[in-house]
Amino acid sequence: MIARLLAGLAMALLPLAAAAQDKGVSSERERAAADTLSGIVRVRAKILPNARSLATLGPLREGSGVVVRDGYVATIGYLVLEAEAIEVTGADGRTVAGVVAGYDHASGFGLVRLLAPLAAKPLAFGESASLGENDPVLVAGWGGPAAVNMVRVVSRRPFAGSWEYLLESAIWTYPAVPNWSGAALLGPLGELLGVGSLIVADAAGIGVQAPGNLFVPIELLAPILDELIALGRRAAPPRPWLGMNTEELRGALFVSRVSPEGPAELAGLKAGDIVLGVGAERVGTLAEFYRAVWARGTAGVEVPLRVLQGGEVREVRVRSVDRYSYFRRSPGS
Repeated sequence: MIARLLAGLAMALLPLAAAAQDKGVSSERERAAADTLSGIVRVRAKILPNARSLATLGPLREGSGVVVRDGYVATIGYLVLEAEAIEVTGADGRTVAGVVAGYDHASGFGLVRLLAPLAAKPLAFGESASLGENDPVLVAGWGGPAAVNMVRVVSRRPFAGSWEYLLESAIWTYPAVPNWSGAALLGPLGELLGVGSLIVADAAGIGVQAPGNLFVPIELLAPILDELIALGRRAAPPRPWLGMNTEELRGALFVSRVSPEGPAELAGLKAGDIVLGVGAERVGTLAEFYRAVWARGTAGVEVPLRVLQGGEVREVRVRSVDRYSYFRRSPGS
């Protein structure tokens, strides 16, 4: 099965017309596949002992990453959030140290700078907007041929996460693969279309039991990559962050957690509260909630929330902050 997958990947990396004329096409395909897989690396992170994400994401995290520039690896950000030390292993098994070069909370991308060279070829960016339902794609995690899986795109639709996170056009694939965190989603020419974020139960649609994976489109990284390298973050003003996890259930928004010492906790919100609206605007979905909050302005703006707390409807005014300033960073990152 893996041999067929790699053969398909190699075929995709070469124009068919050239392949038909080239007597050495087999070796060319092998080199093309090897070049692509060389850009997939393993990312291991040891997290700061006082990290705010320690309780929710753990002290040791491991997944894949993709070389997108010489010396730079893109991955899903939660793998390296508040990292104290990072190890990156190439396709040849060589391991080098890395540091967090940038983090973008809006998209979820993390960027790692390598402190020594790896034998890896950066992957070219593709255009995931052209992906349609039922299109075949490859998911390539670190681990060589054994970590390559063929899947299909089953949906392009928004995704709202409980942690104040919204993707307007996430890539949903089926079936689920086990090594999704930071894995590369590859198109028909071996181009990078997305980076793996989650395993989900409803990849094919809300209410449809179809376990699959969710990928962040690479188009969200392309316009900010230079900014992440230069500044460590995107240059645009940051969104207001409240520091609360909210779950959507039967048209109601239940607060499931507030970040310790975060804005929501300082304003008196707690788990079990129900968010009814932002100011006079009623909200019943996570997407509505986030858009209403972000429409108030940039980080630092006061956000008025109407909440049901202890059987009483109250207005709670939350002074938002820049999420980037809340999480801790290792010196030198």
